[in-house]
Amino acid sequence: MFKFLKRLRSSKQESTSQAEPELVAEPPVVAEQAASPVIESPVKPLEPAKVPLPEPEVHAEAAEPEPEPVAKAPEPASAAASEVEPELVAVELPKRSLGTGIRSLFSENFDVDDLEDILILADFGVETAEEITNQLKSVAQKQGASSDAELRLLLKDLLVERLSRNDSSLNLDDGKLPYVILVVGVNGAGKTTTIGKLARWLKDGDWEVVLGAADTFRAAAVEQLATWAERSGARLVKPAKEGADPAAVAYQTVELAIQAEADIAIIDTAGRLQNKKDLMDELGKIRRAVEKQAKISEVLLVIDATNGQNAMSQAKAFAEVAEVTGIVMTKLDGTAKGGILYALQKELDLPIKLVGVGEQVNDFAFFSPEEFAKGLVARK
Repeated sequence: MFKFLKRLRSSKQESTSQAEPELVAEPPVVAEQAASPVIESPVKPLEPAKVPLPEPEVHAEAAEPEPEPVAKAPEPASAAASEVEPELVAVELPKRSLGTGIRSLFSENFDVDDLEDILILADFGVETAEEITNQLKSVAQKQGASSDAELRLLLKDLLVERLSRNDSSLNLDDGKLPYVILVVGVNGAGKTTTIGKLARWLKDGDWEVVLGAADTFRAAAVEQLATWAERSGARLVKPAKEGADPAAVAYQTVELAIQAEADIAIIDTAGRLQNKKDLMDELGKIRRAVEKQAKISEVLLVIDATNGQNAMSQAKAFAEVAEVTGIVMTKLDGTAKGGILYALQKELDLPIKLVGVGEQVNDFAFFSPEEFAKGLVARK
């Protein structure tokens, strides 16, 4: 399991935080300005008199074709507080397993002569399918392996070797709190659900989490994330109304994370943008707003495994403009075409970091080449 650095908290502080009631703090709205984000705190209330929330400067899109960053610099007191080095502790996240969520490539006995076709149908790609098949035949011949069990084991080991990387851990270990994760991807890929599951997983490990609903053009996304925030006990920053400036939400998400001494801020972003320029402009605004206060630790691209080769074109488009650091594969339980995961990692040279294999809150885990390969070659 990966070890990460989070803020050291006493059990007394944790129990007090869980017991405190919900509070919704709504900052004032500046005239002729997009509505300010609404901050919800189901775990620990904010006291406006003690914790001022600066208003982001939201510029009207029509007024400036290339608006400046949306947020004012934090108040000096907040900045000073954020510079204080927190006391850290090395921790692991609660153990999660892919279990039996991966569909096998084989419906009957293993036949090496059929392997290339099977791998192509599973979206490994023609070149990769040929390479793996030839390598398996060569190793099997050298070792004298011919039985179904022997060939499955050899294929499993070969896939593990090809899938393993040394950069598949989340970047949550440099101690620069709060860690900020931007989550990107097309609508329908499972972006909001991924954020909710990750927040719940982190909260299960006693991390303090703030969520930012910066997909402001989709009311359903905001409502869904609010539901997940309530389930996980995470705090939530959301727009006061549909269409508010996403960068303003992102700014106040990080602002609240700093003030609340949270370990991590996870920000949902829009997936509806139709061209690369729009996507680059919006993500650029969000990045600038966030980086006024904190470093961005991860940009996770969420990909729906059931989309097969279509996922490749989506991933390439986002990778070109979003400075992606890792991939989250969702709905792996809904397809026998798990090869797209291998193809994405190879083609984009980006690690698969997290995977979703079901609808339940715990059907979410770090990507394990060993478990994934076992699932692909299992006898079902």
